Amino acid sequence: MLNSELGFQKDVAYELLENPRYNWRQFLLRLVAQAIRVVEFLTSEEREKVFVIDDSDYDRSRSKSVELLAKIFDHNSRKYLKGFKLLTLGWSDGATFLPLDFVLRSSANVANRIQGIIKALDKRTCGYKRRQEAMVKTTDLLEGMIKRAMALGISADYILMDSWFCFAGLISKLAVHVPVICMVKDLTSNFYLYQGHLVRLGELYRRIKKRPGKAKIIASVIVPMRNGQKVKIVFVRNRNGRGWLAVLSTNTTLPDEEILRIYGKRWDIEVFFKMAKHHLNLEREVQLRDYDGLVAHTSLVFSRYIFLALKQRFHDDPRSIGSLFHACCSEIQDLTLVEALHRVLTLALDAVRQSGEFAESVVMAMIDAIMGAALSMIKSLQKNLTATA
Repeated sequence: MLNSELGFQKDVAYELLENPRYNWRQFLLRLVAQAIRVVEFLTSEEREKVFVIDDSDYDRSRSKSVELLAKIFDHNSRKYLKGFKLLTLGWSDGATFLPLDFVLRSSANVANRIQGIIKALDKRTCGYKRRQEAMVKTTDLLEGMIKRAMALGISADYILMDSWFCFAGLISKLAVHVPVICMVKDLTSNFYLYQGHLVRLGELYRRIKKRPGKAKIIASVIVPMRNGQKVKIVFVRNRNGRGWLAVLSTNTTLPDEEILRIYGKRWDIEVFFKMAKHHLNLEREVQLRDYDGLVAHTSLVFSRYIFLALKQRFHDDPRSIGSLFHACCSEIQDLTLVEALHRVLTLALDAVRQSGEFAESVVMAMIDAIMGAALSMIKSLQKNLTATA
């Protein structure tokens, strides 16, 4: 907006951002759906794709008049600050993370809202609907976010969540659409049925049989939650301190190691939050007080990240060069051990001929002996493999 060569001024840009009739959610979802199609072309069908759900602080501590500004609890500092909670749904194949949808949450508690709705809006507009959405509890928003993504053909094998979202009702609700893997905490509201008794997570850990020694995976157990949802819980050692951590999966057939490996893909969303805040200026780029403007600006920051993620994938993934990559793969597959040995020996023969220190007949006898021994060894290996099969 400070560029004098642009054909519009700052006020025009702000009017665009603050318009409540633009559907930024559909813009972002349709954009990322196209990006995912490109990434999936470069990804093996056997590789797990995941939805990742998490929230992060949107800090506006120096603000007073921002629409729907609220007091939010920061879990890192254990203090309240002014701002919003950025609830985000993302998609990842383990190599590329793409943000799908978000809700810039105020607070469901009226007492924690510093500002209310300032604009007088038509109830049919996107701006009005997003303001109402901002005052809903997090657990009531997640299923709608998953449904919107799936309606556009975006699919995933698992939903990954942190322990803040580990509630029995929410897990069962989401597992209807996609299996859930999440971190578990010893909450007073979560109970598991074990040997006829409802027990909390800590008591469940004390009762189950542990693996001997100092194994990374201490134990695992399949139990129903209090609402009947059957889950598998894997207990692992906490490498950052004493004690243990627990990871829950609604897919009880997954091996313990696979549950932990897949859950590791959740870290991609933490990298995304850091990139959006520190490098894409999510919190500092604009001084908007209008809620529509904040939603629009956040959508544009997410869009920038999508293009950067695609650029990085094209740079790092050799499959993005298309047919040339597959041609190279075919050449490597067609080159057998015997052919490779023949090429090496041919180069060695040329070098010996140039030196003139050995007679031609001696060199050829040496090469015939080496090739004969190599062929005999290969044939014996083939016989052994056939006998074993």
